[in-house]
Amino acid sequence: MNQAFAQLGQELPSPNVYRTASGAPGHAYWQQQADYDIDARLDADARRIDATARIVYTNNSPDALRYLWLQLDQNRFKRDSLDRRSRTVSSDRVSYRNLRDHQAVSIGDYGYRNLSFTGDSGKDLPFTVVDTMVRVDLPEPLASGEYVSFNVEWTFDIIERDTVRSRGGYEQFYESDTQIFFLSQWFPRLAAYSDYDGWHNKAFLGSGEFTLEFGDYDVSLTVPDNHVVSSTGALANASDVLSSEQQKRLASAGSDKPRFIVTPEEALENEKSEPSGTRTWRFEAENVRDFAWASSSKFIWDAMVHEQPGAEHERVLAMSFYPNEAEPVWSKYSTQAVVHTMDVYSRFSFDYPYPTAQSVNTWEGGGMEYPMITFNGYRPDPPRAKPDDPDSAESRAAAELAYSRRIKYGLIGVVIHEVGHIYFPMVVNSDERQWTWMDEGLNTFLEYVAELEWEEDFPAFRRISNSLINETNVLDMIPEYMMSPNQVPVMTQSDSVLRLGPNAYSKPAAALTVLRETVMGRELFDFAFREYARRWKFKRPTPADFFRTMEDASGVDLDWFWRAWFYTTDYVDMAITDVRAYRLKTGDPDVDYPLDREEHNRDNPVPVNIERNQAAGIVPREERFEDLKDLYSDNDRYTVTNKDRNDAADKFKKLEPWEQRAFNQAIEDDDIFYFLDFENLGGVPSPLMLHIQYEDGSSRELELAAEIWRKNAVKVTHRLIEEKPIAYIEVDRRHQTADADYSNNRFPSVIHQSRLAAYKSKPKKRNLMADMLHELKDSAKTDTENGKAAPLKPANGG
Repeated sequence: MNQAFAQLGQELPSPNVYRTASGAPGHAYWQQQADYDIDARLDADARRIDATARIVYTNNSPDALRYLWLQLDQNRFKRDSLDRRSRTVSSDRVSYRNLRDHQAVSIGDYGYRNLSFTGDSGKDLPFTVVDTMVRVDLPEPLASGEYVSFNVEWTFDIIERDTVRSRGGYEQFYESDTQIFFLSQWFPRLAAYSDYDGWHNKAFLGSGEFTLEFGDYDVSLTVPDNHVVSSTGALANASDVLSSEQQKRLASAGSDKPRFIVTPEEALENEKSEPSGTRTWRFEAENVRDFAWASSSKFIWDAMVHEQPGAEHERVLAMSFYPNEAEPVWSKYSTQAVVHTMDVYSRFSFDYPYPTAQSVNTWEGGGMEYPMITFNGYRPDPPRAKPDDPDSAESRAAAELAYSRRIKYGLIGVVIHEVGHIYFPMVVNSDERQWTWMDEGLNTFLEYVAELEWEEDFPAFRRISNSLINETNVLDMIPEYMMSPNQVPVMTQSDSVLRLGPNAYSKPAAALTVLRETVMGRELFDFAFREYARRWKFKRPTPADFFRTMEDASGVDLDWFWRAWFYTTDYVDMAITDVRAYRLKTGDPDVDYPLDREEHNRDNPVPVNIERNQAAGIVPREERFEDLKDLYSDNDRYTVTNKDRNDAADKFKKLEPWEQRAFNQAIEDDDIFYFLDFENLGGVPSPLMLHIQYEDGSSRELELAAEIWRKNAVKVTHRLIEEKPIAYIEVDRRHQTADADYSNNRFPSVIHQSRLAAYKSKPKKRNLMADMLHELKDSAKTDTENGKAAPLKPANGG
């Protein structure tokens, strides 16, 4: 049996009352709810959070629960966390970043402190901390359909994000002694309890992210009074925290372009001022699965409206928060990218379901997502470009406004990606810790769609291995990873993935691109993808739900595709190995035999011995002695006899009438029969996208469906009947299947001409005596960039 086209069986869980065979939620589907009322205080000087919360947990499952599990993600930064005790290295090296990370954790007292849980009566609830999780034992089992409320108190020191890589923390601006605080995973959050996994209480190791419960939030954030706050939710007390002018600006935000709510000048004033006290910002959020916020005296704030008539929120406030150091690129692109993301993603899923969508400038590069708020990197690199004329104020100003191509497209791309995450997984609530690709891969695919709708030449994918690949085509980038030995299947649990970026982001995005553009076509794919998004909006899907929905809504059998792309480490490499051409014989020996003679002579050249005999003037004996000649001397095997003519006539007469008609029509048509041999060298079945070039200069495109491999997944032959001669056939000329090797994609093959750069070898020379005479420069600097290794020597001093 050809396993490549076997139906998915044990790979998928059996359908049940919670999840149907069609991929839709079942009639008994349920999920829990967790509502929070939080009061938090930011001590900017001490870099500390002190907070209390009242949590109401509703048990919608059919099970009675004796205890609850909550996530304590800040505990990952403790000295003895499971994350730190399970880290590995690939070589005997240590970077300066490693040193800083170790020193920060060794000196600091990170993780939750002063943690307590009490019931409504004020009585303590017993709890047990297990690394980044805590189990809270209930006084009595929580019955199905019932709820429990309890209080929690905690404090923790905020990590400096550049010191210990994290999804939240603070960024220190040493020149002005100011900070940007961005708080995520900052409160004890109810772990998910699901029909397929029970309590999701696997420890947080830094890679696998989160699946959480939806709920309503009322959060009060007390911060220094010169700070501006961005947060999940809608601001509920604008009159308490904004000036009257800022309130007017916010109310007048339009859909044509972003407008400043807090201007760059006001942000500079805030940054320079000392806080005189505190101010409390209050935010409300409905039906969200998490809550994050950012606070700083440095924030510029701009806003623009995204209009979606007929939606629950017809006017969504798209907003950006960033320091003056991020200008001018942030005010130009950030909020526009937020709106663009909602434009595109809503078309593929559902109307944006919240009142706000925010982009906050935090660390350099990369980003992180939460409901209604995203933390995004990129700002112009200091120092800015050198002015052409240092004495010209205009030239100096122009240089200050310069930013690189990397910064522009990096910013636009990360904003699209992170705001896109508000759809997946903040609304379509997949389990990131188990199946990272379900949010990162789906989202990277839609990010790619949105980037190409932003700019057709958008450099969505970086060059790899110093190769000049097409930065706009993910299908040209991904084969290198798919051919590498250092990989695992996409369906691998997040913490065990060897290379998370290509595995969870790029490969699933490439797979979905192939699925949409090549296998299914846009109409079927887009309908099925929207159906998946709408079915699982505000619910918790699994991979089986996605796979089944895509097939159910499209009517296309895709089991072979899911198996190859998601369950194996095979790659795509289609080769066309041979093409043979034929015309039908007429059945008339007077026509066929002479043509047979021509073909024989073409395929069987005169032996070199005879050529050299002729050149040497050797005349065959038969030519010199006529008596040696007979009938066979002047007639070869292709000489036509009357018996041949009679046999041909008898053969035609024995044909059925319909066979005679079909044969005569074929002889009249005089078509050419081509037999095409293909090999699947990479293991992943793929449609064969053929470009057929004819000898007369015309061409056509032909798709042979992936099902061509259903009987033999390694080698197949396909027959074409053509009216005119073919010059050559090329497979995947438009690079739409992620083929790994295009050198075997054309028959007959062709020599490709390119260019080489000349080089001169210059071996490195080291003269120890001369080198010892060099003086050490007073300004010698240590490179602290990520990846730069600190000098090491054996511990014994040798």
